Amino acid sequence: ADIQPGDKIYAVNMNKCLVMYQIGKKPMKDGMNILGAHIDSPRIDVKQNPLYEDSNIAYLDTHYYGGVKKYQWVAIPLALHGVVVKKDGTTVEVNVGDNEDDPVFFISDLLIHLAGEQMDKKASKVIEGEAMDLIIGNIPVKDKDKDAVTAGVLKILKDTYDFEEEDFLSAELEIVPAGKAREAGLDRSMILAYGQDDRVCAYTSARAVLEVGGTITDRTACCILVDKEEIGSVGATGMQSRFFENMTAELMELMGEYSELNLRRCLTNSAMLSSDVSAGYDPAYASCFEKKNSAFLGNGMVFNKFTGSRGKSGSNDANAEYVAHIRDIMDSSDVVFQTAELGKVDVGGGGTIAYIMALYGMNVIDCGVAVLNMHAPWEATSKADVYETMRGYVAFLEKASF
Repeated sequence: ADIQPGDKIYAVNMNKCLVMYQIGKKPMKDGMNILGAHIDSPRIDVKQNPLYEDSNIAYLDTHYYGGVKKYQWVAIPLALHGVVVKKDGTTVEVNVGDNEDDPVFFISDLLIHLAGEQMDKKASKVIEGEAMDLIIGNIPVKDKDKDAVTAGVLKILKDTYDFEEEDFLSAELEIVPAGKAREAGLDRSMILAYGQDDRVCAYTSARAVLEVGGTITDRTACCILVDKEEIGSVGATGMQSRFFENMTAELMELMGEYSELNLRRCLTNSAMLSSDVSAGYDPAYASCFEKKNSAFLGNGMVFNKFTGSRGKSGSNDANAEYVAHIRDIMDSSDVVFQTAELGKVDVGGGGTIAYIMALYGMNVIDCGVAVLNMHAPWEATSKADVYETMRGYVAFLEKASF
């Protein structure tokens, strides 16, 4: 194929992850500048045999996905999104709860008047995972003695989406908070929305690749958006799969540059920003943070030299030389940035896709946007930080040469 510097090429994997390349002037073996984010977020998934009825209420049985405080997901309006794939291969998209005219769903909680025993439980036990079932209906079908409400729900599903109960077996339906992203604060300085971990970094990463489209960069600019990070980056669509590596090999083959050694050189010589959010300092919970090494809303994009937990376990700990190179790029581009770690030592911790990409021998550092309420149904970020992060990603794609 006649691929030239400046050309834009992308590949999609199973409709769940994406890699985008903008070809640079230098050979691929000299390495790429890579932005990598994940596009999955903590949520509640519908089980494969979900539909049941109890006491004239129809439910969908669920299993939560990723790290959540289960008690935050009850008694709030919820939406249902996903696909149902029938045996003939037909895919039915389901999106209910976000339009103003849509119904919403909910998971019930015990009324405070009867909750004395519940209130004495540990927070992790106040709501049990198996109790997080979605209420989806209450009207019974006439002249039906058993599961009359369920029958009514199934009729709606058949009439609206043309699928049967058995089609739940090959469905992927996700339960998320209902409602649009909103401006927050009287000064409209913040964004309150579901899933900003890590879509706020996925958006800014993808936007950065498009922003550099008017110039031909020295090194190929790349953006990776992957699935399954919240459950360990596993599976065929997670970062641990070979999708990115395989697509890079395919691209090099099209460019006449492929050999196994050239591919290895390309990956090793690449530089990456693992585009993921960081914990924003929360004065209401100051005891969990070490203030000198915390990220503050409104102070710009955040760099985390290391993540992990306890003694940096599971961390990608970026090299000092690479951090110095990144500092130089940001300062020369007038990008406002800060550095942070994820809370006090021994308080907790977390991880990203950084350590997986570092397996190739490339330099990687975590950076992104500071978030309040991380992993809650509604997360908060600073508009200024989102904008500055996008600027920082553009600067990296244009200038990184480490």
